[in-house]
Amino acid sequence: MALCGPNFEWQVEAVSHVERLLKTVTAVLDDAGIPYAVIGGNAIAVWVATHDVGAIRATKDVDLLLERGDLDRAGKAMEAHGFVRDEILGIPVFMDADDPLPSQGVHIVVANELVRASAAYPAPGVENAVRSESGFLVLKLLELVAMKLDANRRVDQVHMEDLLRVGLIDAELAARLPEDLRDRLRHVRDTMEWFTEPPQF
Repeated sequence: MALCGPNFEWQVEAVSHVERLLKTVTAVLDDAGIPYAVIGGNAIAVWVATHDVGAIRATKDVDLLLERGDLDRAGKAMEAHGFVRDEILGIPVFMDADDPLPSQGVHIVVANELVRASAAYPAPGVENAVRSESGFLVLKLLELVAMKLDANRRVDQVHMEDLLRVGLIDAELAARLPEDLRDRLRHVRDTMEWFTEPPQF
């Protein structure tokens, strides 16, 4: 039985979709004067790109940090640009009205609140953001690392590996983390594959 060769067009389109979504949503929020911060895989990609563009890992959706008091205002701004608002398992989600798929939407994390019941620390505030070279606001590295270590899913551990490999996490940054999160970071460092000398912290 013959197998068809790989067709990567869908992968290219998926990556392009996320890039368009990210640029559209952040532009809408910037135009409306609503504070936010890009978090999740896109934020990791922004930081990794500052050291090694080739090490960027694609992500399938957009995650944003917003203040609870700005959710309604953000919703109105988004709806005016063809998005619909919903809530999935307690998480606010903005989706394309023409193709409302939660998995491909904009997922909102509420600033200064626990992301999930098992979280040890609340999400950071949106004031902890810097303007990226791409033009949108992205969460600062320390706060992003802390969020990822607190979540501690496999995808979060992989993102920590990406940051460690390109040299973005060093002893100085690690020292600014709470001890329990620093222990998780050490575990990631000690169980990942290295081609150079790993950082000590």
